[in-house]
Amino acid sequence: MNGFTGTILIIDDEEHLAEAYAEALEKTGHDRIVATSGRQGLELLDQHAVHLVLTDLVMKPMDGMEVLRTVKKNSPDTEVIVITGHGSVPNAVQAMREGAYNYLTKPVDLDELRAITREAMEKVRLKHDNLELRRQLDERFSYEGIIGNNPTMIRIIDTLRHIAPTNATVLIYGESGTGKELVARAIHFNSPRKDRPFVALNCAALSEGILESELFGHEKGAFTGADTLRKGRFEYANHGTLFLDEIGDLPTTTQVKLLRVIEQREIMRVGSNTPIKVDVRLVAATNRDLENLVGERHFREDLYFRLKVVTIALPPLRERRGDIPLLIDAFIHEFSKQHGRRITQITPAARNVLTQHDWPGNVRQLRNSIESMVVVSRDEILDVDDLPYDLAPAAGPQPADVTLNAGMTIREAEQRLIADTLQAAHGNRAEASRMLGIGERTLYRKIKEYKLEG
Repeated sequence: MNGFTGTILIIDDEEHLAEAYAEALEKTGHDRIVATSGRQGLELLDQHAVHLVLTDLVMKPMDGMEVLRTVKKNSPDTEVIVITGHGSVPNAVQAMREGAYNYLTKPVDLDELRAITREAMEKVRLKHDNLELRRQLDERFSYEGIIGNNPTMIRIIDTLRHIAPTNATVLIYGESGTGKELVARAIHFNSPRKDRPFVALNCAALSEGILESELFGHEKGAFTGADTLRKGRFEYANHGTLFLDEIGDLPTTTQVKLLRVIEQREIMRVGSNTPIKVDVRLVAATNRDLENLVGERHFREDLYFRLKVVTIALPPLRERRGDIPLLIDAFIHEFSKQHGRRITQITPAARNVLTQHDWPGNVRQLRNSIESMVVVSRDEILDVDDLPYDLAPAAGPQPADVTLNAGMTIREAEQRLIADTLQAAHGNRAEASRMLGIGERTLYRKIKEYKLEG
């Protein structure tokens, strides 16, 4: 059951039967609770998170049909299996019409009981997984998932709140790694289309012929190698959102066809003359200046104006350094959970290095760097030692007159070097760690190990 453990409530006014059913389900891996009346069963339902109810139909004073109706009214995601005698099968059929998952007839075949229970709990598990996936998507792609207190980011989030419920086409500008696809997904998952597909395509990654097939699909035999009919991204995104990344790299001939799709809301597969209606919200993104490309006649002006109904310009990370500490903490939390690591904090020295870096790869680069630090860290604190090699600060100037004699052990030489560096730094451990090119945590450990004054 992929780690899913549910609770099964068994209701039968014949206690020995209820206990027998519970025993038969012992090895399913699910918790089992037993009630000997319908009323007691509903009381237990209020006290426990029950995923499946197994109830006899013929009971007094409250029968199984009343139990079923109450369960479905108060807990519609809970599945119900009813048990009845051969002479009451029509009642069981009526129970199925009112929402029961299945029914069993007495005397109950225990193998059949286990099989039907397994099927019902698998259905519950799938519902559980879908709800969890939806929760994760809502959490990740909510506006709160776009982290930043920078005034520009606050304005962007406010704009997203206003445009997401509409069908307006959106053009997102930003350097590589600034989070253009994250913004596109936030628009989609906060729109009325959120339960429909979000489809992404990088326009710079494909040749012109393949790109058109990816966008519009193709008929069987449309070109060499087209052995089967293939739907394009527009068809897959129907009633949803299509995100076209690097739109500035779209070939001119494809631009003409894309413009027609936007205007006519229909596509034609490669090799076909039959139009297919599509209802797609378009979100495009680029790290190039489309206005300049229009002036250079590399991008169609009419398509440009069709795309920029709403324009969002994402700032590079170097222009929003105040957001870096927030991003650091968010990524530490994310990757600690993802990799099963317990990271409790990051040292000021390491945080300072990350904050002062220019981040040519923007948020994506920072995110990857934090993941690397979480994975390689040997303890619960991230320090300068854990930084990726391209971010680690170069060792500062070494103190003068550090005398290392022949015959010294490495341990003795290290002790002398640390002691002299501390003296040159006037006991300032942060400065000494910078000069030595090691983290403050490592230096502190060495000071304790060598019993040095710091």
